[in-house]
Amino acid sequence: MTGEARAVPRDALHGLREQTEGVIAAMADDLDAVVHASSNANADDEHDPEGTTIAFERAQLLALLGSARRELIEIDSALGRVESGSYGRCEACGTDVGAERLLARPAARHCVGCASTHRRPVT
Repeated sequence: MTGEARAVPRDALHGLREQTEGVIAAMADDLDAVVHASSNANADDEHDPEGTTIAFERAQLLALLGSARRELIEIDSALGRVESGSYGRCEACGTDVGAERLLARPAARHCVGCASTHRRPVT
């Protein structure tokens, strides 16, 4: 991949990385607020009518935050592939991942065929 060709996915991935970092920061702030609110409330989730809601919100934010952090790792990995010249090649079979797939999932590691045969999250 030429320098010009590498610039397009690199710029898009950097934009996606910046957006994902913003989402992570916002969710971390939300989680801090939920934890702070629950520290001032009754700690007995089982008998407090608001307890299960607070526990659910905390669990949901933790799951979303974990997902966003994994996405950031995938974006960084894709940036590494851009630099090495392997971006857009399937890690399993070596074929082209496809422009449409990369538009939908810029950090994709696999072509659609290989992604559909793996028993793991599609990336």
